[in-house]
Order: sequence, then C-alpha cells, then structure tokens
Amino acid sequence: MNAESFDAIVLGAGAAGMMCAATAGGRGKRVLLVDHADEPGKKILISGGGRCNFTNIHIAADRYISGNPHFAKSALGRYTPQDFLGLVERYGIAWHEKTLGQLFCDGSARQIVEMMVQECVKAGVTAMLARTVSAISHRDGRFVVMIGGREYTAPALVLATGGPSIPKLGATGFAYDVARQFGLSIVHPRPALVPLTLGPDEALFRSLSGVSADVEVRWEKARFREAALFTHRGLSGPAMLQISSYWQHRTPIYVNFLPGSETGWTIQEKQAQPRATLKRILAGRLPARLADTLTERLGLEGDLGNLPDKVLRAAEAQLTGWAFTPTGTEGFAKAEVTAGGISTNGLSSRTMMAARVPGLYAIGEAVDVTGWLGGYNFQWAWASGRAAGEAV
Repeated sequence: MNAESFDAIVLGAGAAGMMCAATAGGRGKRVLLVDHADEPGKKILISGGGRCNFTNIHIAADRYISGNPHFAKSALGRYTPQDFLGLVERYGIAWHEKTLGQLFCDGSARQIVEMMVQECVKAGVTAMLARTVSAISHRDGRFVVMIGGREYTAPALVLATGGPSIPKLGATGFAYDVARQFGLSIVHPRPALVPLTLGPDEALFRSLSGVSADVEVRWEKARFREAALFTHRGLSGPAMLQISSYWQHRTPIYVNFLPGSETGWTIQEKQAQPRATLKRILAGRLPARLADTLTERLGLEGDLGNLPDKVLRAAEAQLTGWAFTPTGTEGFAKAEVTAGGISTNGLSSRTMMAARVPGLYAIGEAVDVTGWLGGYNFQWAWASGRAAGEAV
C-alpha cells in the first residue's frame, strides 16, 4: 500500500486545528488537515449567536481552569488577542467590543471561518473534509493515519478534535481515545459553561422561566457578576454558565440578587418608607415576578415598619447570599465547552507536544484548559494552535 507523506497531520478543522495547520503550512511544512464534518469550523459558526465572540481583550491565565494553572501562560503570552485582532483587521472584518472585553464580528461568524480557510489555502494546506479516521498507529518514527482505506503518514500528529460538548455538531471524545492509545493521561471530562438544573424543592424558581436579573453568583472563591436567567429546568444566563465550570456536585452556589446594595439597606428603607412592603421595595430593584417569588419564599408580609430590624437583617442576608443546590447540569448537549481532557502534565506548555511521545501534539479544547465565557476559549484555541504550528 502506497502511503502519502506529509510533514504534519492535523486532526480537527476547528479553530485550533485551522490555526495550527495555517501556521505550520506558512513555515513551508506540508500539512494535511482532516475532519469528519463536511465543512470546517462548525463550532465557530454557531458561537456568539452567529457573530463569533472570537477573543477577549482581558485574557489572563487565571481566567482558565486547568490541573496546572500555569500551563496556558506560555502560549497565551506568545499569541495575544491583539495578534488575532490584527489578522481579523487584515481581512477587513468589522468588529465591535461588547461587555467585559468581548470582541464580536459586526457581521457573521462565517467571516472568521472563511478567514481561517483562506489562511490554510495560502499556506498550501491539504484539507480532507467529511472523511473518517479508521486507525492510527506509529512506526519507524512516523504516525500512520488510515482514512478511507489509505495510509497517510507524518512525523507529527496534532490532536485538535475538541471534546464531547455539543454532540449535535459531531463532537466526540476521539482525541481522548487517541491520547490514551499513546499513553497520555486524561482528566475526567465534564460539561462546562452549561446551564444548571434545580430539583423539585426549587419548583417555585423554575416557575420564573424567562425572567432575567443582574446578580452576583459565587462558589467557593469563584465569583461572577452578570445576568442570570431562570429556565423551566433551572438556572442559566452568563453568570450561571460561568459558575458551572467551577461548581461541584452536591454543593451549593450562592446568589446575591442585589449586588451593589449597601449593607443595612432594609433598615434604611424601613425608616424612609415604614408603610411600604418588602415586596414593593424589591419590585423597584428586581423584575416583579422575581420580587414576588423571593418575598413569598422569605414569608415576610406586612409593612416594613411592623417588621423587627433583626428580621429585616436576616432577609437582607438571605437576599445577598441565597443558596441554591443544583441537582446537576444540562450535560454535554448544552455545554459550550468541555472541562478536563488531555492532561497538561504530559505536554510541553511551549510546543504542546507530548513529552513521552515525540511528534504527538494536543491543542484547543482537547486539552485540560477551559476558559471563562466570553472569547477566552477561542483565544486558547488560536494561541495553542499557533504554538503547535510553530513547533511541528
């Protein structure tokens, strides 16, 4: 059987894989880019509501979760949001900044996909889409990848197929299977940036489906102030997606429904409006349906003037630290990313190559590096892809 030879084979034509292939091809390497999907960048296309939140100007390693909190520093430091923004602007793609440093396309996410495809074309990358890898082996210092009954070989193999989040796009744990085959360790993968579910004890809150409010949510030391959305299954919205990446089963999260309120505000309201009810006061600060539900749960009826200060202080404490114990998450089907993955312990933070398997690389979501919501995971994809592309 005649095998076709390349300098590098990149498995996965997503953000990380295309960046890696284009970078390596730009260095004169002969690169094969393979994906089982019929078009590249499917996850890019649906991101940011179809406008692709392609990076964040506030990138820092402490905004990533990993078994090694320092691992992401090298790649992120060498390929920055400004570097990727420069590429976006060279292609004339209009963009804008939204809240918290998030950068989006003015138009369509397809512009980012087309940009990366063009980068690969300019770099002479050979792309094979809608093709399934049936076997991978290693012999004589080269990786042998079987596709459609034919062998393709290269001294470098890059795993860029992501994790199992959003399986409807074809996502699988393929990268983990290959990593295990070559002796790499896997940090247990779990859904991240995912809605949380509530049990029957919290049915009153599930009845608020569609109500959104600005809150501060915390779990241990992690703390986020963004919008929370009540759903028919539980809690969603940016604040809840953020905390879900940190949350551990059978533990509570704490929600401050009145972030920014001064301590003692209930007593001040009592003095200023003794005939007002707590429900009315809350309705001035929160959506009416949420105010009703919180007041009902607190069980506080009557005018503020008739409620003891001690009772009001207790209500204030609960409103600023309301405990919810989620029953779980909505799983990989609704998770924006996967936490866990190929352990960083066996990878070089500079090149993304496996220490014990020369020539084997892992990048992007396949690796145990998970960013915050808001462009952080795309920047990790660009940066880790760039790092491997410069090394293969």
